[in-house]
Amino acid sequence: MHILIVEDDTKTAEFVAGAFRQAGYVTTRCCDGEEGLAALLHGPYDAAIVDVMLPKLDGIAVISAARAAGKALPIIILSARGNVDAKVKGLESGADDYLAKPFSLTELLARVQALLRRTNRQEQSQPLELRVDDLVMDLATHKVYRAGHEVDLQPLEYQLLEYLMRNRGRIVSRNTILERVWDYNFDPHTNVVESRMSRLRDKIDRISERKLIRTVRGFGYVLG
Repeated sequence: MHILIVEDDTKTAEFVAGAFRQAGYVTTRCCDGEEGLAALLHGPYDAAIVDVMLPKLDGIAVISAARAAGKALPIIILSARGNVDAKVKGLESGADDYLAKPFSLTELLARVQALLRRTNRQEQSQPLELRVDDLVMDLATHKVYRAGHEVDLQPLEYQLLEYLMRNRGRIVSRNTILERVWDYNFDPHTNVVESRMSRLRDKIDRISERKLIRTVRGFGYVLG
């Protein structure tokens, strides 16, 4: 198992890395947010430990960007900010867990191991396809079919549809879509969601009489 540690404080990073190496893990350290994000996006890591107060790019932005890019590895925040608001903000950014400094190495190790066990169980039961009515998404080939006809989607349209299908029946807001599907640095006032959703709806719903993608005015979008 390979653990990524994104921590600018050398003493803390060495402290954490040493404990995980003794437990049999391989560790890699990044010293700032930009380096950490690049590692998350391109490296083969099984879990990540991310500080919040980082040079160049803070940990919340790092995690949000990684999640928006589709990275699903377990991420735990390690931060000096231990108040409730900070924890809520960290978890809403896409972190799986939050541990305030000062912390126990034993507890940190146990939390990471618990996240890895949960992820392994989820991967073992991961479906091969998503299906809503006559809309089918093949997760292995990345192909989409509606009423038996293949639908040609661009990569972002595919990611948007996958997010909607995984949240079928739930209203997802425009801001949530921006955070989960698009890059974190999009202007929140842009109409990119509306534009892309309109194109996706046209491709998905023109094939069948039953319309699957609906706009819930003032709230967001729902599929199902």
